Amino acid sequence: MAADRSPDVDVVVAGAGAAGLAAALYCAEAGHQVVLAEARESYREGSNTAMSTAMVPAGGSRWQRESGIDDSPERFYDDVMRKTGGRADATIAGALTGVAPELVEWLAGPCGVPLELVTDFSYPGHSRERCHAVEDRAGRTLHGHLSRARSERPEITFAIPMRLTGVQTGDVGAVAAATLAPPGGEPDRIETRAVVLATSGYGAKPELVRRHAPEAANALYFGGDGSTGDALAIGEALGADTGYLDAYQGHGSVAHPHGVLVTWATVMHGAVLVNSAGERFGDETTGYSEYAASVLAQPERTAWVVYDERVHDACRRFHDYATLLEARAVRWADDVAALAETVGAPEGRLASTLEHARVAARGLRGDEFGRSFWEQPLEPPYAAVKVTGALFHTQGGLLVDGDARVLRGGEPIQGLYAAGGAAAGMSGRGANGYLAGNGLLAALGLGYLAGRHLGSA
Repeated sequence: MAADRSPDVDVVVAGAGAAGLAAALYCAEAGHQVVLAEARESYREGSNTAMSTAMVPAGGSRWQRESGIDDSPERFYDDVMRKTGGRADATIAGALTGVAPELVEWLAGPCGVPLELVTDFSYPGHSRERCHAVEDRAGRTLHGHLSRARSERPEITFAIPMRLTGVQTGDVGAVAAATLAPPGGEPDRIETRAVVLATSGYGAKPELVRRHAPEAANALYFGGDGSTGDALAIGEALGADTGYLDAYQGHGSVAHPHGVLVTWATVMHGAVLVNSAGERFGDETTGYSEYAASVLAQPERTAWVVYDERVHDACRRFHDYATLLEARAVRWADDVAALAETVGAPEGRLASTLEHARVAARGLRGDEFGRSFWEQPLEPPYAAVKVTGALFHTQGGLLVDGDARVLRGGEPIQGLYAAGGAAAGMSGRGANGYLAGNGLLAALGLGYLAGRHLGSA
């Protein structure tokens, strides 16, 4: 691109999930003309954002202060490092935990997202109640609010279906143009000085999962259909740095064969997971991400979430749980004998398992797996849902700095940004470092940081 030529558009954003919408909205607020390109018509239901539980963690928010919760970005950062064993990218983790209070204010303000602080239960690894969500805890609801805000910004041209197929750089290595193409159509080159890669990770591409995260290769894929590694391929073609490619968010409780998420709030309210032998196989409260591998290690790669009426009532406000009920995935049993028949487990073994858990929940004896958090003991009648382990989304990708700028040889590529699954997140390596909301914070937070940096240019 010649130095004296004006670009066709200020910013091209690829991907209309949380990451892309955050970047596009902030750039539009700053007065930039934006092309927001989305490759799939199914993005409203089939994106990782839409499939999430809409949890956005932030330490030190006004919602926390109003609830009397003492928290801060520093404490949140410490929790991230504790959960990841110190293996999270310090720059990315610091940027995201630092910007999170500002981010949730922006979402609730200019974006009009009706956020509230989740205080009815705590997620594993968070030392404070810091997850902010929409009332029904449904990603589709959050995504809908962001999409509405996008539709009200004349600065944003929404191009769908339109896939980003390449990014071109000029003589000095800065972004000069982007190539967009409709399905089966001819590519169109758009002159621009900035591109935000927000096309998610690679979880929907089995060969990439086998290469980078083989531990999750046999898991049910339960993420967006657009996560095919586009950003990773584009970045690698430009020589960009990558990292943490083995990191992913798993989940230990997707109803089988119904394909509906069983919220981990069941566990945090007191549920246990047992296998077909009627035995527990770990501390369920360590985290739902790492528990995917634990479930997949059981006979037939399945287990049963067992809970009671109290837990059932506590989870009704979740949209996913309502969907679970509509799918008739929850089976009820009046007593242990009926539960054993449902699970297909020996009654004596299952009765012993539940009694040991009940004693531990009452604090009368330590749990054999080290579980220390029990809201209350389970009481009959029992509910049971058959589940399997799943891969939700990958957490590694292009390395970025604190402004979401993509790095090459440790230095920013001028005009190139990455957010969400396109970028490395803050979950360290593997599945064990994932904290509830890490993925959505990396999407919204890095998108926001990219937009803020572009807005100040």
